[in-house]
Amino acid sequence: MSTTQDAIAAAEAHSAHNYHPLPVVVATAEGAWMTDVEGRRYLDMLAGYSALNFGHGNRRLIDAAKAQLERVTLTSRAFHHDRFADFCARLAEFCGMEMVLPMNTGAEAVETAVKTARKWGYRVKGVPDGMAKIVVAADNFHGRTTTIVSFSTDPEARDGYGPYTPGFEIVPYGDLAALDAAVTDDTVAVLLEPIQGEAGVLVPPPGYLEGVRRLTRERDVLFIADEIQSGLGRTGKTFACEHEGVVPDMYVLGKALGGGVVPVSAVVSSAAVLGVHRPGEHGSTFGGNPLACAVALEVLAMLRTGEYQERAAELGDHLHRELGLLVGGAVREVRGRGLWAGVDVDPSKGSGRQVSERLMERGVLVKDTHGSTIRLAPPLMISKEDLDWGLERLREVLAD
Repeated sequence: MSTTQDAIAAAEAHSAHNYHPLPVVVATAEGAWMTDVEGRRYLDMLAGYSALNFGHGNRRLIDAAKAQLERVTLTSRAFHHDRFADFCARLAEFCGMEMVLPMNTGAEAVETAVKTARKWGYRVKGVPDGMAKIVVAADNFHGRTTTIVSFSTDPEARDGYGPYTPGFEIVPYGDLAALDAAVTDDTVAVLLEPIQGEAGVLVPPPGYLEGVRRLTRERDVLFIADEIQSGLGRTGKTFACEHEGVVPDMYVLGKALGGGVVPVSAVVSSAAVLGVHRPGEHGSTFGGNPLACAVALEVLAMLRTGEYQERAAELGDHLHRELGLLVGGAVREVRGRGLWAGVDVDPSKGSGRQVSERLMERGVLVKDTHGSTIRLAPPLMISKEDLDWGLERLREVLAD
């Protein structure tokens, strides 16, 4: 067997099945490129589902992490540390908010947002205890905890994990009338992805987010934007909500906030909302740890220049122009914003998994979702030349 086959066999012998990775074993990575255990190079066109917006081994982020590793990495939240206040203040300011509640993973941040909305509903809005409702969208992907899969409509994510957590109302994504009808006096929040990533990079119809913002204000309901994948530059703006000039009541952030170096997530909101938590009611041993804060502070410094947002917008326009030329042939539809695209391949060309495997053989790594859809989300620092090289490999695969 080859080195790759050995490594995969060894992993499968001792790891439970959850993901279905492509048969590549990465050993090193730099920028937009990864190298496997046998020395083959691959263009990374997924960027860790946006966790690697700044590329692999970004020097500024690695240096920030190394410097903090020499000082202190963890205190737990039992004690203060000297990076925490700066991180919270800078992230709150960056988001135009007042308070931050840091966690580690995206799912933890979504759970925190759900708990915050319920607590706000009981303490501020006056919803009767145990009656809080949160409206969500069909085809959502907010994580994989038991509560989160309780409001998933994806059988793969949901089935076999009941009994399910109550308190959620599911409506079609992009349907304002259905959302309006679902909101009651007991509704405390509307939780949405401004662009649905796992569903195939689904962009809502024009005016939808603006309508959600208007409706939630009128009905005294929190608008929670899950910007874990869509935020921090991916769509050509800092937040995907900005494309409609919308500011939610609460941002849920993750992935790129840790720069692909450490897991960092956070809920960012006003004092009136996050102020409902009292000491001891919620927490995380690693949330807001010194290493995470050091890396995230460098991420924020990089994003403040606007360079990455501008690059995602410029290269994103090029990406969508090139992909658009394929529609009507081997491609049925292309969706997305910025350096983020869902490409529906004609099923006659194979499943999304098969297309991804054929791209891997040509040195490009992408990920499939739902049938014959593949997702493209390269690092925001990718060069135009490398992006074009990857797109040419896609054309070759679709021409076969």
